[in-house]
Amino acid sequence: MFLNKPGRLTLIHQVHSSIKRVIRKIRTIRKVGALVTKRDYFFDNAKFILIFLVVFGHAIQTYIETDPLLLSVYKTIYFFHMPAFILVAGYFAKGIHQKGLIRKLVKKLLIPYLIFQLIYTIYYYFLRNEQTLTIDPFNPQWSLWFLVSMFFWSLLLLLFIGVLRLSWKTAVPISFGLGIMIGFVDDLTSTLSISRTFVFFPFFLIGYYINREQFTWLKKRPFQLAGVFSIAVVLLFMLVFPEWSNKWLLGTYSYSELGQPRELSPFIRMLIYSLSLWLVASFFSITPEKKYFYTNWGKNTLYVYLLHGFIIQLFRESNIDVFVNPYVSLLLIMISSLLLTILLSTNWITAVTQPIIELKASRLKKLSPKEK
Repeated sequence: MFLNKPGRLTLIHQVHSSIKRVIRKIRTIRKVGALVTKRDYFFDNAKFILIFLVVFGHAIQTYIETDPLLLSVYKTIYFFHMPAFILVAGYFAKGIHQKGLIRKLVKKLLIPYLIFQLIYTIYYYFLRNEQTLTIDPFNPQWSLWFLVSMFFWSLLLLLFIGVLRLSWKTAVPISFGLGIMIGFVDDLTSTLSISRTFVFFPFFLIGYYINREQFTWLKKRPFQLAGVFSIAVVLLFMLVFPEWSNKWLLGTYSYSELGQPRELSPFIRMLIYSLSLWLVASFFSITPEKKYFYTNWGKNTLYVYLLHGFIIQLFRESNIDVFVNPYVSLLLIMISSLLLTILLSTNWITAVTQPIIELKASRLKKLSPKEK
């Protein structure tokens, strides 16, 4: 039977209400999805600035022994740029419990490490006219230590969090203790980046425990001013005391190689830890949160990290002298490092090299002309 007029109106009203509820739900889902998928510009900005500092630090390393200004800038950068980079890596390691983690780590870190270890070994063989070609997977070539350490940091995090279920109040002090104690080991510290793994692990672990609100807290104006002041003070201190060895900042050397009494060395490392943490916080306090022209390049830091060594090492072996005076040289190297960082971050470079870095070619497919 057909509905009477009041019944039809009631039905229409119910259908209309149901449609409105569905539309509201769809809008809500879209908003939530946008929040979930939206990238945080703060971290992309931080990663781009940090990878620029990595390239810049490696570029000026050639001249640090001949100029106090470049040496002081180098030391100041090394106090915080890798610790900050590692802390960010730890922050994004919160999916430690996900299924297939080990396989993912092998594919993301170990396989690219082995590929680039082979490539760099062959590259150095021809670049430096070496007498023998020795392929050694246990001693990372130059900057490749980071991939190996990233793998072991993830395993240590899995041990601390997944197996031992340590709270941050227990895990963080233990990680600092391991970083201090590894300095007493004289042998095999460079093998598989063992020393750097333990020295820098506290920053990775702290990054894991930190939440986004704590980064926001650093953006308070007084802290920003204190951060800028702190970085300037460290730079000034390095200028006044140039004899202080930058080897302490690399995490590679044992205490016996650093030239200080062994019984005093742990306290020096504790002091360096404290200062590095403060400068890391200072860096994040002044890192922009808005989107800028360089923000998207912050997604490609792994590419820059793995590829810049070819250019930097070629530059070092060429013996090109760009030293004019400390200030002009600093500016020239800074601009060159920035341009190199941008170049290696571009879509074309990342697309061409993605197959050997990420073991896939999705970026190259996006750049390929679409068939009509």
